[in-house]
Amino acid sequence: MCILDTEASPEHLSRGTARYADGMLVVVEPYYKSLETGRRMALLGLDLGLERVGLVANKIRDERELGAVTQFAAQHELEVAGVVPFDESMPGAERAGAAPLDFAPDTDAVAAIGALAQRWVVDG
Repeated sequence: MCILDTEASPEHLSRGTARYADGMLVVVEPYYKSLETGRRMALLGLDLGLERVGLVANKIRDERELGAVTQFAAQHELEVAGVVPFDESMPGAERAGAAPLDFAPDTDAVAAIGALAQRWVVDG
């Protein structure tokens, strides 16, 4: 099993990536533009025959933001596969050019990502 982090664009899907994938996680933030883009990407994945597509609520600061994502997902019959809390150390990992797991392995965000990978890939 492989998890591939692609660019935030439908281009990789148009190049046939979906032929080799079992599922797709679409990372969204709790803002309308991000949610709507995520919805479109999820529908494209489903249209291309992916069996499992889920949203990942990212950079979630509080229950209000989580509620915005879960309500949007429910309205559009999409699964919320996981939730990654906002984490101050993640921009530092980006600036350092390091993976979050290497940069700040003990953070809540890294734990949430690990739990998501376990549920999505291993437990399936």
